[in-house]
Amino acid sequence: MNQITRRSFLKTSAAAGATLAFAPHARPQGANGDLRVAVVGFHAQGNVHLRSLRELSGVRVVALCDADQNVLDRGVKTFTDRNQPVAAYTDIRRLLENKDVDAIVTATPDHWHALVTVWACQAGKDVYVEKPISHNLWEGRKMVEAARKYDRIVQYGNHNHGTKTGAMRLEMEGLGKIRAALTHLSRGRKSIGKTAGPKPIPASVDYDLWCGPAPKDPLRRKDLHYEWHWAWATGTGELGNNGIYQLDELRVALGQNTLPKRVMSFGGRYLFDDDGETPNTQVCLFQYEPGPLVVLEVWNLPSAQGPKPIKPKLLCEQGETKPPTPPGKPGDTGGFPAHKGHMFNFLSAVRSRKVADLRADVLEGHLSTALVHLANASYRVGTGHPIAAARDAVKDRGPDAMEAFDRFRSHLEANSVDFAKAEVVVGPWLEVDTGREQFIGRGDTVAKANLILRGRQRAPFVIPDRV
Repeated sequence: MNQITRRSFLKTSAAAGATLAFAPHARPQGANGDLRVAVVGFHAQGNVHLRSLRELSGVRVVALCDADQNVLDRGVKTFTDRNQPVAAYTDIRRLLENKDVDAIVTATPDHWHALVTVWACQAGKDVYVEKPISHNLWEGRKMVEAARKYDRIVQYGNHNHGTKTGAMRLEMEGLGKIRAALTHLSRGRKSIGKTAGPKPIPASVDYDLWCGPAPKDPLRRKDLHYEWHWAWATGTGELGNNGIYQLDELRVALGQNTLPKRVMSFGGRYLFDDDGETPNTQVCLFQYEPGPLVVLEVWNLPSAQGPKPIKPKLLCEQGETKPPTPPGKPGDTGGFPAHKGHMFNFLSAVRSRKVADLRADVLEGHLSTALVHLANASYRVGTGHPIAAARDAVKDRGPDAMEAFDRFRSHLEANSVDFAKAEVVVGPWLEVDTGREQFIGRGDTVAKANLILRGRQRAPFVIPDRV
């Protein structure tokens, strides 16, 4: 797509009480000074965004976009039933040509997040993009570059960032040296089933547009929607879907504003003989220098028996402790809860034109989402081992890794995983060049891991090296 010339769409006006315009500043050119927003992708989480936008003052949804015509039609109907005009698109490129759109809110599948954001920035539009902000590490950095180059406001759609996380910033004095920070995600998932062959594409879906930058492969799962989370070509697994919350929380709390120096991950997909590719039980280790080891354990198996999930805790010189919660202002949320407050904050920053007003700037999203990509890369280049051999393979990772492995094994035992048949994929420790944001070293394993960080794009849905 040709780059769209960025236009200035703000003009001066006074504040308006309880609306988003809570102080005098530049305002958009829409009728009544409203911000004009388009929502892209709203089969699931996008509907939450639509509800929030409808309930906030000073903003109008003027356009909808979805590659599924049925989803698009249902969305349009909710507006026409209210006698509210709204433009409809299946192709994001046509939407971005609409000069009556000031900002984009997107909750597409992961593989579309970066492209929507970069294209929107090039078109002079601000962006609210759902977590995880990117499908691979390279494109996350391109999102940051695009936001800065085109002077756009880009909010990372993690509604916990700047509230729970902002309040957990650690006062390091008095705790002594923090050796490790442990956290956990336990969320049951069901099998997505197994298909005997390619499934038909729903007639209402423009599959070429749905795939976008991802390979246009035959559909090999029963449901096109949502279950894309568990396919590497389109999703980032449970780690990117929900583990991102815990990783973001600890990264911010520990004050880490760079990538870790090394990372490894182990786990597997257990009990389910299905079409899912991503692990449903996974342990990730991130070694910061200077800084502690961060350990995240992800459990998707259903049993409540066995080891209890770990609440966030620090292992310090003085022993175990919970992260303290010193006071801190996370950013203006208008007094609204969760998602609505996060959206309010984004729209407020769009008006003020100040990146500093954002609770979760795109760079924050990139640094946290990068942890997902680094760990998944280690897992994806790992080697399968029987359970006993896997424990031996983890021995050199240190005592915290060994304790995590033993909890991992107990969790599998509680869910009656057959160790005679199951394997544990053990990924290597991979060293990270934090400046270049890629792995260091020679050999096929490092090369393959770096290809995963870079990802693939399918023309013409391509982000250029220079955005």
